Amino acid sequence: MVSEVKAVAPQVRPPESEKITINLGHVDLGQIDLLVHEHFYANRTDFIRAAIRAQLDRHDDVLKRSVKVHSLDLGLRRYSRQKLEAVRAAGETLDIQVLGLVVIEADVPPDLAQDTISSIHVLGALQASTAVKSALGGRIR
Repeated sequence: MVSEVKAVAPQVRPPESEKITINLGHVDLGQIDLLVHEHFYANRTDFIRAAIRAQLDRHDDVLKRSVKVHSLDLGLRRYSRQKLEAVRAAGETLDIQVLGLVVIEADVPPDLAQDTISSIHVLGALQASTAVKSALGGRIR
C-alpha cells in the first residue's frame, strides 16, 4: 500500500515580541546590572520588561479609556488575500485601527491592498511586504 505524502506549508507565526533599542546612562545601567548580579532579575531584559509592565499597569485606566475613545482593536489582526478579496467583492474598504500587531500576509498583492485598505493606524507593529507598505504609503500612520 502506497500513500501519498503531501507537503504542507508551515503556518507562519508572527514573532511574539518586537526588538527595541534604548539608551541608558552608565549609572542606571550599572544599577540594573547590580540587581541582576544580586538575582533580583535574570538579566537586563527581564528587568526592563518588568519596569515597562509596571508603568503600563500604573497607567491602565488611561490606556483602557484611550483604546475605547480611539476605537482601537486590541491584539493581533491578520489580513489574508482571501479576506481582502472578499472585502473587494463586497465593494467595501477597511479602516484598520489596531493597538498591537497588524499582519498583511505575504500572498497579498499591492494592488489588492490599495483597493481594500483606505487607512492603517497601528500602535505597535505592522508586518507586510515592502511592496504592500510602499503601495499603501500615505495611508499608514
